[in-house]
Amino acid sequence: MEINHRTWYIRGIRDGIPIALGYLAVSFSLGIAAGNMGMKAFSAALMSFTNVTSAGEFAGLSLMAAGAAYMEMAGTQFIINLRYCLMSCALSQKLSPKMPFFHRFLMAYGITDEIFGIAIGAGAGQALSPYYVYGAISVAVPGWTLGTWLGVVSGNILPARVLSALNVALYGMFIAVVVPPARKDKILAGMIAVSMGASLFFTYLPGTGSLSSGMRIILLTVLIAGAGAVLFPIHEEGEEDEK
Repeated sequence: MEINHRTWYIRGIRDGIPIALGYLAVSFSLGIAAGNMGMKAFSAALMSFTNVTSAGEFAGLSLMAAGAAYMEMAGTQFIINLRYCLMSCALSQKLSPKMPFFHRFLMAYGITDEIFGIAIGAGAGQALSPYYVYGAISVAVPGWTLGTWLGVVSGNILPARVLSALNVALYGMFIAVVVPPARKDKILAGMIAVSMGASLFFTYLPGTGSLSSGMRIILLTVLIAGAGAVLFPIHEEGEEDEK
């Protein structure tokens, strides 16, 4: 039975609430960093609302503090956030071929690591509805924006231990996204372990160690995901029946 848009949207909100709470905590430290370099609360909140990327925004703040040129800042953002293009390409495979372009365009705005994680696993056995992503975005992005605003307003009031705990929250969200599907699929768990080892190897390997973190993520994603697709292809139900 086909699920209507309202049901998909409510599911997206439900699954997006934990992400929003995590974003609220993580972006708090981003707001404090933005306030320390002189940004106003509205400007920092607008930055978060239009970018929705932790690594990109932290890198942008560092470049602004260093007085970097616009082209350098744009190039850095392009490299760091290029992985979202790969995520969007992967997510587009779950959409109906008849999906209008404007839905794909609107979805691309809010594709983050966590939203991609829940969207790629939603709608098993049927095409993903863009309204599911809209529901997740409608709570996750305000959480990220509000957290940044609160961080600027609060300034340096919070003790250092609390700020350190907030920084760890981002990694907690990554674990929450990765662990459940990995427990159900041994191949996926193995690929995750390989990616972790390869990431450590690339960090200290001469040549690749000098690359930005965003570029290393892109290289590892293409290499490991490509190898996984070749070695462990996922067959459609019809293909398996023929075999």
